Amino acid sequence: MQLSRWWELGDPCAWTGQGRGTRRMSPATTGTFLLTVYTIFSKVHSDRNVYPSAGVLFVHVLEREYFKGEFPPYPKPGEISNDPITFNTNLMGYPDRPGWLRYIQRTPYSDGVLYGSPTAENVGKPTVIEITAYNRRTFETARHNLIINIMSAEDFPLPYQAEFFIKNMNVEEMLASEVLGDFLGAVKNVWQPERLNAINITSALDRGGRVPLPINDMKEGVYVMVGADVPFSSCLREVENPQNQLRCSQEMEPVITCDKKFRTQFYIDWCKISLVDKTKQVSTYQEVIRGEGILPDGGEYKPPSDSLKSRDYYTDFLITLAVPSAVALVLFLILAYIMCCRREGVEKRNMQTPDIQLVHHSAIQKSTKELRDMSKNREIAWPLSTLPVFHPVTGEIIPPLHTDSYESTNMPLMQTQQNLPHQTQIPQQQTTGKWYP
Repeated sequence: MQLSRWWELGDPCAWTGQGRGTRRMSPATTGTFLLTVYTIFSKVHSDRNVYPSAGVLFVHVLEREYFKGEFPPYPKPGEISNDPITFNTNLMGYPDRPGWLRYIQRTPYSDGVLYGSPTAENVGKPTVIEITAYNRRTFETARHNLIINIMSAEDFPLPYQAEFFIKNMNVEEMLASEVLGDFLGAVKNVWQPERLNAINITSALDRGGRVPLPINDMKEGVYVMVGADVPFSSCLREVENPQNQLRCSQEMEPVITCDKKFRTQFYIDWCKISLVDKTKQVSTYQEVIRGEGILPDGGEYKPPSDSLKSRDYYTDFLITLAVPSAVALVLFLILAYIMCCRREGVEKRNMQTPDIQLVHHSAIQKSTKELRDMSKNREIAWPLSTLPVFHPVTGEIIPPLHTDSYESTNMPLMQTQQNLPHQTQIPQQQTTGKWYP
């Protein structure tokens, strides 16, 4: 079963639909009562029509019990099924809903709710909402259409509108019929209007509020806008006096005499109350006067012709590839000239290098070559011992012991001093004393 309702406080002699029949409220009812209009649909696979009024809060409940019978295996009468069901709603032919219509469902085990305030621009235009139900256990789907026929209100919009911020409520809790009815009843006792409508309900999260911490049963908060046909009461205007404005600026609660009429069930943030008087609002529309800052009308836009002229891209090709290639070639030639044509050469290097450095360099090269040759054959003898480069007495350069072509493997491991040319004999001292054989 799907349930739609919209809220207003009105004439005691009003019609209300309940179940399959309707009844007229008795004029003998004392006081002004809260009128709740219900439309109940049967379980048939057909489009469902609702008739909300523009500027009045519209609420449509998507009950899980109604859609449970749409998914196989079909439950038997009296059988309890608790499958998780979620809903997806969108305007037919579009991926999302209309701008004035919102949807909320906390968990797959709770009912979904469509709510919002229809606008006057949509009066007389049927709005078809596609409702798709998903059974998260069996992955079955069911789809129905909801046709919203927006009716024009007699006194839309109401001239006096007040928006309350209720701190201890979530939006789905506020949309419940009994809770919203209690709030409108409390507002009526404070305001005393002839006609009172719930215009819109908005979650604080949609106004930039923060998600509350999951402690101490904290709520998100909800904004409730109501409209009436009489000016605001003195109690509602108490928040505008300087003392309360000062307390609000200091983040203190203002002193409101009628707050106790709400405090039993609703915690209202009086610093965030908004009072709008439509009768004092002046139209801000001004006729556009053409001046220096406005361009003259250029007429209709004429797109270019489909037949475009052919374009030669050869020049662009040359500029794009030839120029960078030529620059790269010039740089390559300059680098080649510096690296190849500006070399000093080995002879010039040797001429400018002292002889002692050349001899050291030659000895290092020969030792390196000999080590490399030895690494090829591990059985050959070790290299010659390190010999002095210069003669210890004369200081003359000793010629190489052997040429490069000389077979190094035939050289003795150690050369005696007699084998060395220009070697000076060092006399040996005779030890004094007796020598015993």
